[in-house]
Amino acid sequence: MAGLGEYRRKRDAGRTPEPIPTDDALPTGNNDTFVIQEHHASSLHWDVRLERDGVLVSWAVPKGLPTEQGDIRLAVHTEDHPMEYATFEGEIPKGEYGGGRMVIWDRGRYETLKWSDREVAVIFHGERAEGRYTFFHGGKSAKDWMVRRSEPARRADGEPLPATLLPMLATAGSLPPTDDDELWAYEFKWDGVRAVARVEGGRIRLLSRVGNDVTNSYPELRALGEELGSTRVWLDGEIVAFVDGKPSFSALQKRMHVSDERLARRLMADVPVTYIVFDVLHLDGHSCVDLPYEKRRELVERLELRGPHWNISPSFPGQGAAVLETAREQSLEGIVAKRMSSRYFPGRRSAEWVKIAEVRPLEVIICGWRPGEGRRSDVFGSLMLGLPTPEGLQYIGQVGTGFTEEMLRSLTAKLHKLERKKSPYHGEVPRDRAKGAHWVKPELVGEVVFRDWTNDGRLRAPAWRGLRPDKRPEDVEGRDPDGR
Repeated sequence: MAGLGEYRRKRDAGRTPEPIPTDDALPTGNNDTFVIQEHHASSLHWDVRLERDGVLVSWAVPKGLPTEQGDIRLAVHTEDHPMEYATFEGEIPKGEYGGGRMVIWDRGRYETLKWSDREVAVIFHGERAEGRYTFFHGGKSAKDWMVRRSEPARRADGEPLPATLLPMLATAGSLPPTDDDELWAYEFKWDGVRAVARVEGGRIRLLSRVGNDVTNSYPELRALGEELGSTRVWLDGEIVAFVDGKPSFSALQKRMHVSDERLARRLMADVPVTYIVFDVLHLDGHSCVDLPYEKRRELVERLELRGPHWNISPSFPGQGAAVLETAREQSLEGIVAKRMSSRYFPGRRSAEWVKIAEVRPLEVIICGWRPGEGRRSDVFGSLMLGLPTPEGLQYIGQVGTGFTEEMLRSLTAKLHKLERKKSPYHGEVPRDRAKGAHWVKPELVGEVVFRDWTNDGRLRAPAWRGLRPDKRPEDVEGRDPDGR
């Protein structure tokens, strides 16, 4: 028995709530108690502790116990802990050894199959940890251990967390009829980028609307994974940059194009983002997509996701007109009406969700540009826009407002690289618009807002919002009766 000398040396009884016995423990137990504690220290990990000769022999497992037979994970051997630690939960002060929140993840009995200086084989009988595991020495240092699951899971722990999911999409429309108001819930439409979040083992993975991994673009959201700890979940939400308390899509543009995590971390101070959560798709082994919206919202609220860079979008049942008026007063983009009984349709657009906006957002394909004049003589003056039709790209007008100086210069450089001789449009472009135009390969997707459609199928009063690097040209939809 190594004793508790090292344990005591690392802790100050006057500063930490952890149990610190004055003497070494005596071997009085049955050597069959185990505890696994979820430890939110400087880096999230799980502490596995086994009773042996009056102390808790301990390993820190960064990714938690393996879940599949044959899987091997790192298990760092740490100092022995007192038996009193088997019931410890609490907040270890910052600056102290192991500072951070600690909660019991599982506790129960175990059987010893083998115990030597280089290998420990046990069978766990817990609520969450069960089956045979082998801890074995795997390196030069005394701390270098590994843990392997030695047999398949004996009881089902629900479904595995899906590797990927795509978000459900809303249709454009107007407020539901007043008589049906109580059948709907209303949320604010956040002016950001859509992202679903997969969290397992305290690690988060963020996917864009089309399934691209954007985790490195928003490193401040990694802490959400640590906050959720052992919770296995898929979330749906919007990544938003707030300026003076209001969403700013133009500010978010500075973060959307950054895939280098080191650069993204430097930008965090000037343009921090918040993940606004509004749905849960899978939770701790159970799919939620077939649950009605109101039940999924209850699950979202139970997660209590309110932190420095994440929050829950409020939901207002049966208050459509009032919520829309509040959105107008706060200069928000609009609202989304969601039928209370609606299930979740991953990757599909559904009339069960309706987006209502003061100005209409529209994803467009850049097909060309016209030269600028005056102070904009060295950059483009306007972009020529298109939407897909079964026959090809249709001209829908041009946009020349809403650009910052930085946008003008960076986008001009991109357009020069994509120039082509022939128009990418199917059909004619008005002669006065085509004259002097520079055509480009239709590879860039952008977003505009506009008031309405003209009788000849052009955008009325469009304004530029930004490029959409998270979208591909084939993801852009043609115009529908709702003005999409």
